[in-house]
Amino acid sequence: MIALPPPLPPSSGPPPAPSDGLLARARILAALVRRIAGAEILPRYLKVARGRKADGSLFTEADLATQRRLAEELPTILHGPVLGEEMSGEMQARLWSEGRGGLWCIDPIDGTTNFINGIPFFAVAIAWLVDHEPRLGLVYNPISDECFYAARGAGAFINDETLPLRRSTRRLREAVAGFDFKRVSPHLGDELVARPPYFTQRNFGSSALEWCFLAAGRFDVYMHAGQMLWDYAAGQLILAEAGGCACALGGGTLSAGPAVKRGVIAAANPLLFAEWRAWLQSHS
Repeated sequence: MIALPPPLPPSSGPPPAPSDGLLARARILAALVRRIAGAEILPRYLKVARGRKADGSLFTEADLATQRRLAEELPTILHGPVLGEEMSGEMQARLWSEGRGGLWCIDPIDGTTNFINGIPFFAVAIAWLVDHEPRLGLVYNPISDECFYAARGAGAFINDETLPLRRSTRRLREAVAGFDFKRVSPHLGDELVARPPYFTQRNFGSSALEWCFLAAGRFDVYMHAGQMLWDYAAGQLILAEAGGCACALGGGTLSAGPAVKRGVIAAANPLLFAEWRAWLQSHS
């Protein structure tokens, strides 16, 4: 059995100074998520039936089983409630309101459509929030066995290797973009199709992993017009700890409750972020 560091006290004000304690917990979390994914997700890959939620999005037995296991075991790492994507909106709102002192936010399978269709690009996404801000984040792809994680002030990693893996370009015209055309305005979509400011663009169907690809230097810039809390909570911290920048599409921070869908823009370094943000503002 892995020995846990001593519990961190709940926060009612500014969080404690970052330390090896949170990073140690992130590594313990990585082992836990690998174990749960091996038991609940991988045996159901290519074999699971799907259903639809009230909003039309997909879910599977693997989503529900993984969320249930995480809700049982995450409080052994840091004590606090667990807010999951597959919960009712009423329960999510209550946990968000009550969880300022410490709250887990999870997406048991981000990229469910990929999972159902056998596309090996989906992930478990987990963040620990204090005062509604991420302090620890982890995103795990069980197919590639790539585990991205970060603790605030302690850096970002992939399988214990420091991020980013490569130096990103500093010029937008040379950038590889992660971009989802869904929900963007027709005008912006037309501009990007006819006169893209970047070199090329990709969209893989898992927001949480796309944040991590940006943190790793596999993407240079990123935009998505509609993400929920569990889509970006872990990834924004991983990106920030890897030296990147992000904000809401209309400006401001990404901190928002579980019922709020946010547009996000991000880049792997501050210089590129400024150019990308300026281009989007002038063409939206």
